[in-house]
Amino acid sequence: MKTAINRIAFGAAFASLVLAAGPAIMAHGDVTPQAVDTSDLPDIGEEWLTENPYSGHERAIQIGTSAYTQNCARCHGIDAISGGIAPDLRYLEPGAEGDEWYMERYRHGAVRDGKVYMPAFDEVLGQKAGWAIRAYLETKYTED
Repeated sequence: MKTAINRIAFGAAFASLVLAAGPAIMAHGDVTPQAVDTSDLPDIGEEWLTENPYSGHERAIQIGTSAYTQNCARCHGIDAISGGIAPDLRYLEPGAEGDEWYMERYRHGAVRDGKVYMPAFDEVLGQKAGWAIRAYLETKYTED
């Protein structure tokens, strides 16, 4: 009888833990990227650029805000404020140096020890969406 009560108590405790932690555990799972409509943005050609052509561009920032929310916020946090799963992108260096780091990660993702920490988005969302997201992130920059 005591064993059955212990099993019931353990089961209830485990169920509570799963209900409380389940969303956090599943938050970093496989996610289908959401399409980004970049048709309103100026054409930038096929060759990947090394500096953001949309820096400060109002429409690019609007598109980048939506694209970030749909594709990046689940790991990097709402308003680019990370909850610890991925880097806090508010601290991403502005200008060409930040552009270089950002585009490297955006295009190729991040893999360590065979584990994908960030998927590659170059072929999934394209260059225009990537630079629009970067234009949005520039508006969130902070030094501390």
